[in-house]
Amino acid sequence: METYRGTVYPWEMDHMGHMNVQFYTAIFDSATWQLFGAIGMTPDWFRENSRGMAAVEQTTRYHAELLAGDLVVVRSEIVEVSSRSLRFRHVLINSATDVEAAATELVGVHIDLSDRSSCPFPDSIRHRAQQMAGERDDSGDEIG
Repeated sequence: METYRGTVYPWEMDHMGHMNVQFYTAIFDSATWQLFGAIGMTPDWFRENSRGMAAVEQTTRYHAELLAGDLVVVRSEIVEVSSRSLRFRHVLINSATDVEAAATELVGVHIDLSDRSSCPFPDSIRHRAQQMAGERDDSGDEIG
């Protein structure tokens, strides 16, 4: 699913003339919150349930430079769902050329904000995430 669309700005360039890695990470972070919202973990849901997500792993690969003025889009997918964590992937694409500029894969753990410990996802959230991942439920039946 598309989780971000934007433009690369001149102030995001580093001294080598291309977008600095900190801005790739910021774009991927924005895409993450859109992905979470799509499975029901909206800002209101986090606040009302005293829940959060903690990033525990991230691997980013850079494939092509982005320059000031480039138009970009992020497409995201959930790769794997467990009772307490999600593995998901974002791909940043130059939308004018359809060239993949970077991709990142992350693992996020669902946490109880009151004691800062991991906790299981509610069934509704886990099932929506599994649907997006195309996974099967515990019985072996496809979700959805």
